[in-house]
Amino acid sequence: MIKTIINIDMDKKFSLHKKKSLQRPLFLTPVMAGFPSPADDFVEKNLDLNEFLIKNKAATFFVRVRGDSMKEANILSGDILIVDRSLEPTDKKIIIAKLFEEFTVKRLRIKNDKLFLEPQNPKFQPIEIKEDMDFEVFGVVTYIIHQAK
Repeated sequence: MIKTIINIDMDKKFSLHKKKSLQRPLFLTPVMAGFPSPADDFVEKNLDLNEFLIKNKAATFFVRVRGDSMKEANILSGDILIVDRSLEPTDKKIIIAKLFEEFTVKRLRIKNDKLFLEPQNPKFQPIEIKEDMDFEVFGVVTYIIHQAK
């Protein structure tokens, strides 16, 4: 029922090319949201964000969000999404899809054997996907990157 695109022209999208490792210090002790323990050492190791955020390099791309239809899923205009084309687009996953030549990010919903693209903002209505519609799934969103406020 769900058609997945296999070949994407990655040169026209935000392509992933690992030119060099981006390693930054990672503290082994988690940051506590309460009172810190004075006994913990501040031991650190290096963290490569590519290794941490990207599981399948060949099938992963980045896309920037424009609009507010997903704000209740904490996806805001200007955010960068990490999208994995190798993951199965299943019910309740947030996906990048092409609908009538337009790209969109929505939550995939499957209800009573019907397919819907569901926004996460009450100002927008779900879109029922019907067989005669030009619809393709590009990938599943794995991470959302946005600036802390």
